[in-house]
Amino acid sequence: MTANEKLLATFETRVRQMILRFQELKKENEELYAMVDKNEQDIKSLRAEMAQQQHNYDSLKMAKMLEITDGDLTGAKERVSKLIRDVNKCIAILSEQQ
Repeated sequence: MTANEKLLATFETRVRQMILRFQELKKENEELYAMVDKNEQDIKSLRAEMAQQQHNYDSLKMAKMLEITDGDLTGAKERVSKLIRDVNKCIAILSEQQ
């Protein structure tokens, strides 16, 4: 085998190695693109779900604000009356000490 034949065989081997490496990288690239597409779909789905949950939360918050019933109003009035009585007692005690 002459030097040129050896050089040609080495060159052929290297080209085959490069072709194999190219095929591996091409396959890996396709897999990565598939992952990116899947992740983009997941993100789109999660954003839609988040928007729906935000809408649900806003609706619930609005309903809670409108949900003041007589029981809540009566309870609030009783708490305010109790606080007023407590303040009046404190004022009376302070007035006695002077």
